[in-house]
Amino acid sequence: MTLHRIPPDQTAFARKLRAEATDAERRLWTGLRGRQLGGFRFRRQHPLGPYIVDFVCLDAGLIVELDGGQHASQAQSDENRTHALNRLGFRVLRYWNDQVLRETGAVLADILARLSELPPPQPSPCEGEGE
Repeated sequence: MTLHRIPPDQTAFARKLRAEATDAERRLWTGLRGRQLGGFRFRRQHPLGPYIVDFVCLDAGLIVELDGGQHASQAQSDENRTHALNRLGFRVLRYWNDQVLRETGAVLADILARLSELPPPQPSPCEGEGE
């Protein structure tokens, strides 16, 4: 699945997407959950702006999207969503479901390499005040 327009009850919709995860989403989540990948915390089927993204590391500003065969016909729509998420300050990585299923380790290694390229998150200017 890819980014989805969020209906009014976005929490329930995100929960439904998590429950109906594709095989590729379940496989990738196994390697991302619990800070297993370089200590980075990922969330799955997480609302961002008007979309729900497959996986996101909020601290690193990195989104991971998995695309199935239907995405070949909606490339422009995916590109528009990617640009919108870029404007929100996120970097978007896309992988085909088939690639995740056949080369899970390589996909996880690529995600970790991309995370390593990103600058570390900057603390909020308000952090530490009032302690």
